[in-house]
Amino acid sequence: MINITLPDGSVRQYENGTTAMQVALSISEGLARNVLAAEVNGEVWDANRAIESDAAVKLLTWNDDKGKSTFWHSSAHLLAEALESLYPGIKFGIGPSIETGFYYDVDFGDREFSSDDFKQIEDKMLALAKQKEVFERTSVSKADALAFFEEKGDEYKLDLIKDLEDGKITFYKQGEFTDLCRGPHIPHTGFIKAIKLTNVAGAYWRGDESRKQLTRIYGVTFPKASELTDYLKFIEEAKKRDHRKLGKELELFAFSEKVGAGLPLWLPKGTALRQKLQDFLQKAQLKAGYEPVITPHIGNKQLYITSGHYEKYGADAFQPIHTPVEGEEFFLKPMNCPHHCEIYKTKPRSYKDLPVRFAEFGTVYRYEQSGELHGLTRVRGFTQDDAHLFCRPDQVKEEFKKVIDLVLYVFGALGFEEYTAQVSLRDPENRTKYIGTDENWALAESAIIEAAAEKGLNTVVEYGEAAFYGPKLDFMVKDALGRKWQLGTIQVDYNLPERFELEYTGSDNQKHRPVMIHRAPFGSLERFVAVLIEHCGGQFPLWLAPEQFIILPVSEKYEEYAQNLLESLNNSDIRGLIDLRDEKVGRKIRDAEVKKLPYMLVVGEKEMESGTISVRKHGGVELGSMTAAEFRDLLIKEITV
Repeated sequence: MINITLPDGSVRQYENGTTAMQVALSISEGLARNVLAAEVNGEVWDANRAIESDAAVKLLTWNDDKGKSTFWHSSAHLLAEALESLYPGIKFGIGPSIETGFYYDVDFGDREFSSDDFKQIEDKMLALAKQKEVFERTSVSKADALAFFEEKGDEYKLDLIKDLEDGKITFYKQGEFTDLCRGPHIPHTGFIKAIKLTNVAGAYWRGDESRKQLTRIYGVTFPKASELTDYLKFIEEAKKRDHRKLGKELELFAFSEKVGAGLPLWLPKGTALRQKLQDFLQKAQLKAGYEPVITPHIGNKQLYITSGHYEKYGADAFQPIHTPVEGEEFFLKPMNCPHHCEIYKTKPRSYKDLPVRFAEFGTVYRYEQSGELHGLTRVRGFTQDDAHLFCRPDQVKEEFKKVIDLVLYVFGALGFEEYTAQVSLRDPENRTKYIGTDENWALAESAIIEAAAEKGLNTVVEYGEAAFYGPKLDFMVKDALGRKWQLGTIQVDYNLPERFELEYTGSDNQKHRPVMIHRAPFGSLERFVAVLIEHCGGQFPLWLAPEQFIILPVSEKYEEYAQNLLESLNNSDIRGLIDLRDEKVGRKIRDAEVKKLPYMLVVGEKEMESGTISVRKHGGVELGSMTAAEFRDLLIKEITV
């Protein structure tokens, strides 16, 4: 017999070899009908895989993120099965689940493929799903795996198998389709009731631009048709809120091929928005004891060799800048932290001086693959609201908690009310990706876990998501559409102080190493602005709006009155403009609504004679007649709130 511990802490005994599905059936048939997979000792397994020792088991359904991920990974296999039956001889790359569905990379050879083919493929997938094909897992030797895909002539699977360890290779088969796969999968295809292929794009094999470009087909599936209907409505709303679309309409930012892909140009209105965000955070930072610093956009190669960034991120950096001096190389700055370490070293530090908090809105550069660039969310040049705190070991937890308070203050001011704190730790299976001793990693990880617990944060733990020099607390924020974004981040680092030989003199008059805390509440201004645009649909909080009002004269006879009104309001530090176009006031109102201007002030003969304005709020809310002073007080009150 084996002991199965369930999430509520209860322990049940089952025969050795029992499956998670059998555990579900022993609880209730209704539960079993909804089980997609199971988490066994923290690892996601097939629901029908035998459990052969004592284990903690969590049954996964559509309501669990890991259940959805398994569902969508199985859907990728269903897509591949449909494609292989419709296009014999095609070859497959990889087909993972992603946050909003799945994709599969396909080599169609000489065949043409476009979104026009989606309907045929969706119909085939639904037909196969109705057959309730079971996903069967088998272990195969490396030799047999190679032989299988050599016979199929699939060089992509052969390329993947070369990197796998013999004895740890598995195939999954459903119907007539067999794939190289680690799994897990749902019990059978019958769970998949609604299918939508959403996009087609190009993707270089293994992300290498020197290799063949495959066709990447994206899709999403659901266990109920009604959920697909809801999803399609969500997609339409997301399109309306797309920051690339709104950024252009609201004249916030632009891109230029001549400037370069992934290098945003901030237009006057976008710059005003960005500057307001910087001013807001800078004010909070100064109050919290941060000292502003500025560092160059480039650094000597040796700086990044010392920090470890060259070793870990060299492939993602722009090509080095060679000077006339032989052997001298500079890099565009990929990170601000090495520069801040050098600022710390500019003078001796005492234990009484710590913590030292350096803050910088520092622009950094990373050479992202062109296919991965996406508006402001994935760019090659971006500005981090970066700060680095240098503190004594006994100060780490308290400083970390203060940073949590700052992050939550930022989220609250901008209307991000739903978030989860993700404790990002090392990958226990692959520690070669990280630098530093196990002892220092343990200290850093415990500081983060304890601080998050003491602040009462809702946390999840993710292995393999740590930075190469230390663990992190990443804030996963839900926007107005329920999408998750990783925004603020806080990291504890014992390693860079070692590499840069940072010191302070302790109360014992001996030299000691400080601990570094890296933090960025916004993450990057570019990404944060993108998320903010989509979260509020371009209708920014009044204090942040580049233009808070627009004056709409009924005709040119009232332009002088409008100009005097604008001057009076601008003198009260309220931002606005006048629409002087020769258009009817109805058209001016419609255009102001499209531009999402918070307030519209209509002025005509009645308003000029009475010294008032007719106030309309975005969205068609009429606030009636008021004086300029009353309107100013209304705005100031809203901005203060």
